[in-house]
Order: sequence, then C-alpha cells, then structure tokens
Amino acid sequence: MMNISVSDDKQETGFLAAEKGAQMINEAIKKKGHATIILATGASQFEMLNHLVKTGIKWSKVEVFHLDEYIGIPLSHPASFRKYLKERFVEKVGNLRKFNYIDGNADDINSEIERLSDLISDKIIDVAFVGVGENGHLAFNDPPADFETEKPYLVVNLDEACRKQQLGEGWFSKLDDVPIQAVSMSVRQIIKSTHIINTVPDVRKAEAVSCALAGPVSTLCPASILQNHGSCHWFLDKDSASLLPEKFS
Repeated sequence: MMNISVSDDKQETGFLAAEKGAQMINEAIKKKGHATIILATGASQFEMLNHLVKTGIKWSKVEVFHLDEYIGIPLSHPASFRKYLKERFVEKVGNLRKFNYIDGNADDINSEIERLSDLISDKIIDVAFVGVGENGHLAFNDPPADFETEKPYLVVNLDEACRKQQLGEGWFSKLDDVPIQAVSMSVRQIIKSTHIINTVPDVRKAEAVSCALAGPVSTLCPASILQNHGSCHWFLDKDSASLLPEKFS
C-alpha cells in the first residue's frame, strides 16, 4: 500500500516524514522493547534527519543500519556517508543502542560486506528511511537494478547519472572524483522492512518520482519496486510531485 503526502516545501516534507517515522519507531519499542531501523543520506534527507533527532525517541533502544557507502572514501572525506550520519545523527542523539556503519574504505571490502550481512540477516527492520535518486535508484542500486539477489549488501557500480547527482549536490569538486563503486543494501533487503519512509523533495527528483509511482515496476526504475510494498509512505514536496498524474494529487 502506497501512502503519498505532498507538502508545500521541503522543510514540511522532512518534518512530516520524521514524525511518521518516529511514530513507527515508538510503536516498535512499545511492542518489543527495541527497534531496528535503516538510515539513508544525501541532500534529500537533511530536513527529515534534522527533525528526527528532536522527536524524543528513546534512542538507547534503537539499532541502526547504514544504507550505502562509497568504496574508497575515508571517514574524513566531505562526501563520506559515515561522516554525514555521524555528524547529522549519531552525535546528536548521543545514547544510541548501536550504529552499524559500512566501512567503504576497509582493506577487505568482501569481508566488510560479510560482516554487515551477518549482522542484519536475523534482524527485523521496523522502519527504513530511504530516498530516490534522480535516476530512480533505491539506495545505490542504479538501473538496471538487481531485484532478485538475496544478498543483504553488495558491491554496485555507479552509473553516470548517479555520479553526476553526487557532483551536483556539492559532495565532490569534479566528476572524476566521484567513486565508480559503492557498497549498497540490496533492493530485496530494503523491501523486507516492515515500514518504509521515503523522503523525496526537490524538482530534480520529479521525473524519478513520476517513474516510480506512475510507471510500471521495472529494474530500469528501481524505486518502482516500492509499489509492491505493504507499508510505504512517500513524502514529497510540490516540486518533486509536479509530474505526477492528477490521480496522485
């Protein structure tokens, strides 16, 4: 079931996404005594994370899995997603139960993938906070994405559209600096999540949003797989929703 919320601006979009996600996290904590979530990064998540850390969740009862990370980027690099999440989330909540970072700069990337896959394989993910790329990607699963692999994490190749998005968002000074590979959570692992909060503001995401929501489910638009999820909540602003057919308004 797809639930779609369209706000006037990205600040409200992020606020509403965080509020809904916090409600779901608190429900899991009340039911089980703890919660396990997934966090995404990127410019689309700024406002959502800014509010999520202020929602009063008992973070000591929450375990987090990192969605994706570049290969070969150290923690000190401005584009490091570990750095992003450490500064924008982990340091602000303070007493988190556990955060499972992806070390994209590990000496043995295959061993790092095995470590993360072992950690997540027996977990029930209560809430996955995700976004959608300009090319329709989900995590770093660029088109044509692998909808079949059961591997929780895998090495993926980043296409030019994805790499140009990272450059355009200001994370790198030139295209040649953007890595060509990353470690990403797989599509099937993401959609195993009980609830999905998908925060997608900005006009540059309008085509991808239209493809994912109004088009067919296809590996050529990886985020379209979310049409099949039982509890996926889309949080858009009027710009990212601008190309959707009227039936979605």
